[in-house]
Amino acid sequence: MSKLPYEVHSEPVTPLSVLSPEGEVVNEAYMPNLTDEQLKEIMYRMVFTRTWDERAVNLGRQGRLGFYAPVSGQEASMVGSEYALNKDDFVCPGYRDMPQIVWHGLPLYQAFLYSRGHQHGGQVPEGVHVLMPQIIIGAQILHATGVAMAFKKKGEKRVAITYTGDGGSSEGDFYEGLNFAGAFKLPVIYVVQNNGYAITTPFAKQTAAQSIAHKALAAGVRGVQVDGMDVLAVIKAVSEAAERGRNGEGATLIEMLTYRFRPHSMADDTSKYRTKDEEGEWSLKDPITRFAKFLEKKGLWTEEDTARVKEEAKAAVNENIKKAEATEKMTVSGLIDSMFETTPAYLEAQKADFQ
Repeated sequence: MSKLPYEVHSEPVTPLSVLSPEGEVVNEAYMPNLTDEQLKEIMYRMVFTRTWDERAVNLGRQGRLGFYAPVSGQEASMVGSEYALNKDDFVCPGYRDMPQIVWHGLPLYQAFLYSRGHQHGGQVPEGVHVLMPQIIIGAQILHATGVAMAFKKKGEKRVAITYTGDGGSSEGDFYEGLNFAGAFKLPVIYVVQNNGYAITTPFAKQTAAQSIAHKALAAGVRGVQVDGMDVLAVIKAVSEAAERGRNGEGATLIEMLTYRFRPHSMADDTSKYRTKDEEGEWSLKDPITRFAKFLEKKGLWTEEDTARVKEEAKAAVNENIKKAEATEKMTVSGLIDSMFETTPAYLEAQKADFQ
């Protein structure tokens, strides 16, 4: 049946790519303006994050970490999006988004403490503009929306950014956040890292929308789709969204098409719902391999550089997990004291009863 003149509809969207899987520039017009040193720093962070992820998975299996959500495959969307921000912008992460808040300033040992359930893991240092990861799927979208409203009311040229997966885009909080941001034209960036599965549910079974990016239309915000395995495309899209937010042009929803090579969590078995062929196809788009090829052609990176960063990352992880393990163990009294600057009388009474 043909569409009626009064039907709302939209054209299919083409994801933004700057690099091909072979590391060739395919869209020069959207190449972000970065120096050679910046390009190398981005690669450093991606390799470091992959190595940290591999080590964290092993630490979890050893019982030295608590809950940990793997990230390998999503380095471009995570590292690239944070790199495109200013340090006074605010990051509101979901539970998988540890890399963004660590690169934004949270000490690595505190990330490990957070995973171990220690209260100090959530004590964000002064001047580090992050919230701790939200476990409730989608709730971080509302937090970022509120932070962005505060920026607008104060007249500050800052943006808030938040992340969820494709499954999070099916939550009510997602639509509420977008609607509020559209109505008040807020400086907020909503990143949906669409890896094709909400735990085990394929994307096609959770929505009939053409794409997650199309969902921005109903809220009156800008929606874009990006190749989330291409770090340069990610940086370009987030930089544009941040500039629009700072200039009073409102919110942006960015759908990043990506693929996580590891399971949803350490309790997940991807063989139950993903095929080897699918995993093999996506491995050809590995964001680190792709960016390395680009840098190698420019004479900016070598295999020796990758090996060096891996060793640095392993050493940093070892140092920071030992620091986390050496942190004084939590006590009920200490937890109560950490909740308020001046502990209320009723909590002092409870503390005394417990002691």
